[in-house]
Amino acid sequence: MKRDKTILLLLSFLSLIPKAYSQVDGGILFNIDAKARIEYMKPISAWVGYDEPNYTYMKDGAKLLTELSEASPVPVNVRAHNLLTSGDGSASFKWGSTNVYTEDEKGNPVYYWEIVDKIFDTYVQRGMKPLVEIGFMPEDLAVDAQPYRHGYGDPNNRTPLFSGWTHTPKNYEKWGELVYQWVKHCIERYGEAEVLSWYWEVWNEPDIGYWNGTHEEYCMLYDYAAAGFKRALPGGMIGGPETTDPGGERANEYLRKFLDHCRDEINYATGEKGSPLDFITFHAKGSPSIVDGHVRMNIGRQLRNIDMGFEAVTSYPEYKDLPIIIGESDPEGCAACSVETNPQNAYRNGTMYSSYSANTWARTYELARKYNANIAGAVAWAFEFEDQKWFAGFRDLATNGVDKPVLNIFRMYGMMEGDLVTVKSSRPVSADDIIANGVHDDPDISAIASASDRSVAIMVWNYHDDELPASPTDITLNISNIDAERVLISHYRIDDKFSNSYETWKSMGSPQNPTPEQYRELEASGHLKLYTSPVWRTADHGKMSLGFQLPRQGVSLVKISW
Repeated sequence: MKRDKTILLLLSFLSLIPKAYSQVDGGILFNIDAKARIEYMKPISAWVGYDEPNYTYMKDGAKLLTELSEASPVPVNVRAHNLLTSGDGSASFKWGSTNVYTEDEKGNPVYYWEIVDKIFDTYVQRGMKPLVEIGFMPEDLAVDAQPYRHGYGDPNNRTPLFSGWTHTPKNYEKWGELVYQWVKHCIERYGEAEVLSWYWEVWNEPDIGYWNGTHEEYCMLYDYAAAGFKRALPGGMIGGPETTDPGGERANEYLRKFLDHCRDEINYATGEKGSPLDFITFHAKGSPSIVDGHVRMNIGRQLRNIDMGFEAVTSYPEYKDLPIIIGESDPEGCAACSVETNPQNAYRNGTMYSSYSANTWARTYELARKYNANIAGAVAWAFEFEDQKWFAGFRDLATNGVDKPVLNIFRMYGMMEGDLVTVKSSRPVSADDIIANGVHDDPDISAIASASDRSVAIMVWNYHDDELPASPTDITLNISNIDAERVLISHYRIDDKFSNSYETWKSMGSPQNPTPEQYRELEASGHLKLYTSPVWRTADHGKMSLGFQLPRQGVSLVKISW
């Protein structure tokens, strides 16, 4: 009888524990040691970029930048194309302009900073840092400028994408002087200390159509830009070459030839050996497709490109310790391609994009450790497209001012602080495993964890390359060496029910003209949500176990603080 009463009391006590934190049987077990520090958790997710710089100060662009800034404990770095492109400041897909450089009737330079200042002002006012892309070629400076503005996305303009703005300068001295004047102007406007904290880079993807010249001409472009830059700001940071996927033989060779030039060859601008190089950039993309009627991602391809890029850079003793920025780190290569024209882009609206991104950033840390690479940032080439259809399937972080699920991954990473700590899984999956095999059979259910003096944060994802239905997986977190007795547990979730404006929009009937009430509901549903109410728990000699279920393509962040 006494034994029966004891069992009843125990069952009664267990019924009071929130379901989200009850111990589960089976599934996957993660052991997290809060004192097993690996390294400082660099905020590599605090980097974004986009083609259309004039969206920066527009209604939804400015709103999104504010949200990105508020999501990050450190300044967010922002990269944009077309900062030197000629035009009237109008924006369209893959286009923008600032008109910084024109020439008078005698061929003398005329500098105009108003539009580019408006872009940088928007960043600086929010505590953000421009990752300044020195490009593209002003119309009056290009060797072969006509036709100049491309017609991408305009059915009435058949001008190819890689038009006059990709061409070499007709005068490299004028090109170098333009860079000098621009940097000098930024120092006058924002102060030397501020501009010293910015990264400056030369061009974008010179190994493909973004650059109409040869590799040697790109090196010349770089040398003259770097000479002008260093003349204005000797202690500033300049780098490149922002080449495409280093997993491809041509792009890998281009990257290495650029590094060879900077180390060994005669500088075109100074006539001396070598070129200044303060950081190194390359891109890494995946490649989704449609298989048997559903989306299949290719995260392994993107990780292979990151792996090969780290291998290339760290093979140079002179450069192995330089900061590396993955200037575009994305599931594929066309942010401005909608799901209507590219059905494989259907991953972008829902939770597949968010689980993919959570996974990729974590694997970037892992691959950097493999090569002891000095990773500084991984730029998500995703922003917003002003006044487009709701959830049109562009690679963006928000639609019409409403956050998409993927933006909440930025918020989750922004809540992780301190050092990375060890996570041991009962079913481990490594980046090398994914590079070799993809995620086509078993899902990749993995975790990354950080610890500071007053918190531990664990992010867990349930990712698969195939967008197919599956049962949730039981997750158990065993955390040890918690440096407190009473702790507050906050569990955040991204899935079909939480932090998901897309599902809310569909439940409304997918309106293209939401009412003000619907807009407010959509806006609220796009924010990061708690999976359950925060609860206080007692750690038993620094140890604690938490259990929950995680659906396919779902991401959980469990934060334990005191």
